[in-house]
Amino acid sequence: MPRRPTPPPAGRRSADRLTTATAHLPAPLAVVDLDAFDTNAARLVELAGGVPIRVATKSLRSRPLIERALDREGFAGLMCYSVREALWWARSGRSDLLVAYPSVDVPALTELAADRALRDAVVVMVDSVEHADLLAREVPRHEGLRVAVDVDASLRVGPAHVGVRRSPVRTPADVEVVVRRAQERGLVVSGLMFYDAQIAGLPDSSPVVRRMKTASDADLRTRRAEVVAAVRALADLEFVNGGGTGSLHVTHLDPSLTELASGSGLFAPTLFDGYDALDLTAAAFFALPVVRRPGPGLVTAYGGGYIASGPAGPSRVPSPLPEQDLALLPREGAGEVQTPLVGRGADRLRLGDRVWFRHAKAGELAERFDELVLVAGDRDVEVVGRAATYRGEGQNFG
Repeated sequence: MPRRPTPPPAGRRSADRLTTATAHLPAPLAVVDLDAFDTNAARLVELAGGVPIRVATKSLRSRPLIERALDREGFAGLMCYSVREALWWARSGRSDLLVAYPSVDVPALTELAADRALRDAVVVMVDSVEHADLLAREVPRHEGLRVAVDVDASLRVGPAHVGVRRSPVRTPADVEVVVRRAQERGLVVSGLMFYDAQIAGLPDSSPVVRRMKTASDADLRTRRAEVVAAVRALADLEFVNGGGTGSLHVTHLDPSLTELASGSGLFAPTLFDGYDALDLTAAAFFALPVVRRPGPGLVTAYGGGYIASGPAGPSRVPSPLPEQDLALLPREGAGEVQTPLVGRGADRLRLGDRVWFRHAKAGELAERFDELVLVAGDRDVEVVGRAATYRGEGQNFG
């Protein structure tokens, strides 16, 4: 893939155009550009090379926008992050629901196991003998509950662990032990999952990182094939899931996989600005009103402490759109109820004016707002609707 020497632009929506389109609405507010959202969806499908993409709900956390993605050819099924969330979707009529993280929410699991229609719609995750035993011990009527096994997809170089700390099972022998125990406990092993965080979740920041990603993909492709072959000898797998937004372009080439996963690429937050293979357009923004002018070259906006998860540091804070000539103060950052900003653009702002930002990650922004304002239009950007977030529908899945 060609390498970009600089990060991509913030998107086709300038701060001024966003302000004009939403001037009649109070701030703080969050906005999603539907044109950019749809463009990103098409790009993700292209990167997936014909392999279906399961929508990662945690990266959107808005039912209307999740359904908008599902309505596009190339997307199929939901990757949920909570059993209760999956139950909510199943009761709304959706099926093909994978809970991507192991759960110990016994009441929710009991609710799932007790209803045949829900069991047919939802697959839950296990990654150890311990978890299979917990389901058998704590969940009445667990027999027939469908499970998938989360397999460690990190790269090991000697004692070094490159990737996230997820599953304790890594080798075909490790996975076989979990599969056999699950089957002994009356569980139905329906799938496997491999999340390559060291490829999908890491920007291409240097030649060393690029080489690591290439090596990791080669290593994982071999090991994944071995694991899948071992498990297919024991269970009738419905799916083998892998990848994320940042690795679709390589994971789709692995014949062991039957599906991929993506969600955050639809919003294209700032963490995706540094990927060689991605050509996405910023689709999600939020605006804060100016409430103070502490001095020359300084303004303070209301709210804004929307810090992304992950290792604390500059990459996890929101970023003002660059044309505003503003920056966060390093010693204060984005605050719980106020965010000071410095720069040449500060003296052009009055009390009540808006400062526009992009979040570092995707779905976490939805936990701050009850709705996302939807905009569209080539020349004249205008508000075309609203999309409730999970919070706006009264749902809190953690």
